[in-house]
This record gives sequence, C-alpha cells and structure tokens, in this order.
Amino acid sequence: MVYILLADGFEEVETVSPVDALRRAGVEVALVGVTGAVVTGSHGMRLAADVEIDGIDPACCEAIVVPGGLRGVQNIKASEKALGAIRAAYGAGKYVCAICAGPTVLAQLGITDGKKAVCYPGMEDEMGSAHMVPGAAVTDGRVITGRSAGTAWDFAFAILTALRGAEAARKVSGGIHYDYLKI
Repeated sequence: MVYILLADGFEEVETVSPVDALRRAGVEVALVGVTGAVVTGSHGMRLAADVEIDGIDPACCEAIVVPGGLRGVQNIKASEKALGAIRAAYGAGKYVCAICAGPTVLAQLGITDGKKAVCYPGMEDEMGSAHMVPGAAVTDGRVITGRSAGTAWDFAFAILTALRGAEAARKVSGGIHYDYLKI
C-alpha cells in the first residue's frame, strides 16, 4: 500500500499523477486525510480521503508520499500524527517520497540528511544537509524527491520504478504516451 498524505492546500497534480500511475500498474494507493475526510487542494479540487491519518496500517505500508503545495506542506508539518507516520515508515525501511515543497518535511525530520534531493526552486535553504542536485526526480536509497508540479509525472514514475521496476514504469508510461524511461 502506498499512502499519499493530503492536507488542505495540497498541490493537485503532484497528488493525482502518482495515484494514477501507481494504480495503472496495480499498486494499491490510499489517500490519507491529514486535515479531514475531504481535503481541498491549492486550486480548489476537493478529494475524499480513503482513510484518515489514524487509519494508516504500518504493516502494509510500502511507501508514504508527501505532495507539495505550500499550505498543504505547512499543515503536514503541523500534524504530529503525519510526521510520526513518515518517521515510522522511514524507520521501517519503507520508501518516503516528497515533491515540490514536500521535501522540506523530510528535511525537517532529518530524512534527507546526506541524501541527494531536489525540491521547489528557492526552497533549498530549508533542506538541511541534503545534497541538492539538478533533476526532475531523484532517488537516493529509499528517499525519492521531485522538483515541482511540472515534474509530477517524472516523480510518479520514479516511485513506480522503485516499487515495481523499470518495466512496469515503461508499460504505464507507454500506455499514456509519456516519454519516460526511453530504454
């Protein structure tokens, strides 16, 4: 199960792209309401959570994803339950993934320390001791970061590649005619 954390103010495309790519590959995904059962994105899209933050099952967690959206990220940073779920997943050796402003949550928890990462341009000062590198999406061990809304599909396919392999990512990206992983 991949848990995608939703808090009011989340960036819609950074949420929906990973959900879409992962589900097309048969990966179970649950939208997790951090700020309620129905969460409103930064551009007014409302999504119903599959489960609220207390409903995360650590035993079946493969990954946790933190979308960007500045207000959404601030709401996640304000939630001890959300931060605890991220800590627990990382501590259990699961993937932790974040895009845009989301990597600053991982930095706040010390998860990106010493790791290669990307974030929304201009937020690098909030990334602690992460090694900031160029790229749309960067995987360093069990940490996957993405730059911005414009790279949401690259981020989604980086997660899919980590969880199910390059062939699964090629199949899904080919099915939607997205030029990812031209191998």
